[in-house]
Amino acid sequence: MIKGITYDFGPQKKGFHIVELEGENEKQGGKVHEVLFSELKAVFFVKSLEGRKGPPSLKGLLEKEEEEESPGFLKVKVTFFDGETLVGTTYGFNPEREGFFVIPLEKDSNNLRIFVTSGAIKNIETWR
Repeated sequence: MIKGITYDFGPQKKGFHIVELEGENEKQGGKVHEVLFSELKAVFFVKSLEGRKGPPSLKGLLEKEEEEESPGFLKVKVTFFDGETLVGTTYGFNPEREGFFVIPLEKDSNNLRIFVTSGAIKNIETWR
């Protein structure tokens, strides 16, 4: 796992670069890593690099959405080859592409959105 900042991420590319953060409050740039999508399970775009402690919350997963859902969104359950699952929404996916974005259903998730790589997916279920 590499934590850092990217300035050249693009879902249509084959990879991108991550600048590791180091120093006081991890604000200074450190080593630069070239990352290929073919070597990844997912890329997590997060609120905080520290993450959230404890197990995932069921808030948002079990509660009925009060606001109307955006048209065009599909709910997805992604199962990776390592057995981990991810539940969220997406505008759609195409297994021929490098991957697709998922927005977690969990309301207090540290993840803003997740780019799931197509090659890491064992199974995907969709519903509206």
